[in-house]
Amino acid sequence: MATRIRLARGGSKKRPHYSVVIADIRSPRDGRFIEKVGTYNPLLSKDDERRVILKEDRIKHWLEQGAVPTDRVLRFLDAAGMATRPSRNNPNKAKLGKKAQERLDELRAKEEAAAAAAEAAAAPAEEASEEATAE
Repeated sequence: MATRIRLARGGSKKRPHYSVVIADIRSPRDGRFIEKVGTYNPLLSKDDERRVILKEDRIKHWLEQGAVPTDRVLRFLDAAGMATRPSRNNPNKAKLGKKAQERLDELRAKEEAAAAAAEAAAAPAEEASEEATAE
């Protein structure tokens, strides 16, 4: 039987509370589960120790049995030091969108034009001062 360590949502509307459960991958999100191995309360502050509570011995047991954690649960396990989450590399994430890139190009073009105009205005003044010193 393929098992997964995942979150099951509870709580009322706009007040979520999650249980970390071991469930068959075919069962619904909030449906039948095998064992409850922790809780997650996203409404608590990130530095609160009660935000994520895990039963480490039971989770280790299920990981040895072949249970696969979801990405969110794997983050919790990585923070607790029970598993390692591979780092992800998305080089396109830092790239600007098409419209933002166009705005940036327009801004650079305006700056270059302003710099060229400033040089052009400064060049005749320099020539006039050089002619005055030459006479």
